[in-house]
Amino acid sequence: MIADAELPPLAALLSAHAGARVAQHRAIWAFDARLAKVARTTSEAAIGQMRLAWWNDVVEDAQGVRGQGIKGQGEPVVDAMRAAGVMAGPGLVAMIDGWEVLVVEPEIDAAGLRDYAVGRGGGLFRALAGAEDAPDWLVTAGQVWALWDLAGHVGDEALANAAIGQARDLLPQVEAARWEAAWKPLRIAFTLARQDVLAGRGAPLGISRALAWRLLRIALVGR
Repeated sequence: MIADAELPPLAALLSAHAGARVAQHRAIWAFDARLAKVARTTSEAAIGQMRLAWWNDVVEDAQGVRGQGIKGQGEPVVDAMRAAGVMAGPGLVAMIDGWEVLVVEPEIDAAGLRDYAVGRGGGLFRALAGAEDAPDWLVTAGQVWALWDLAGHVGDEALANAAIGQARDLLPQVEAARWEAAWKPLRIAFTLARQDVLAGRGAPLGISRALAWRLLRIALVGR
């Protein structure tokens, strides 16, 4: 199973609610964290695209059968994804495409935000659910979560506000959702984001005592 050091604190807490799929959830969240690191540490778009292309090649070579060696073998997140059986799962390529928007676009407009959210958020929730044919509302819930998360981690106030505004516009599409029991971590993640989006806030940095209490309340009573 993926080490705690590979996971953002929120992802580790959410994965704890995944039951039998905890290893899969941890591996997928670690994959998302690797892509986030590419976006965060890349100063030249072409270099960032090359780094994302490497991950794309690894995902498309799910069983490590191309060429003379096993691509990515020895990379902790790659090994964990293969061990958990999620490398060939849905949504992973979409996640790469979503993160690529942040790597290549010098200024993110409304269309760029939408592409980022559909790719990263929609792909992430499909991957965590393990559902290629996930309902549209679940993909939309993932978009809301991704926009909320972005808003809390960018230094551009205008971009953060635009992300929150776009997330708020998407909320009605998820209101009538019926969450399967196996999707509890996704429900918690979305509900947390929804509460903040309605209040005009992005994701908090770190896990405060207040945030931990909110997560526990959502997990127990659903709100």
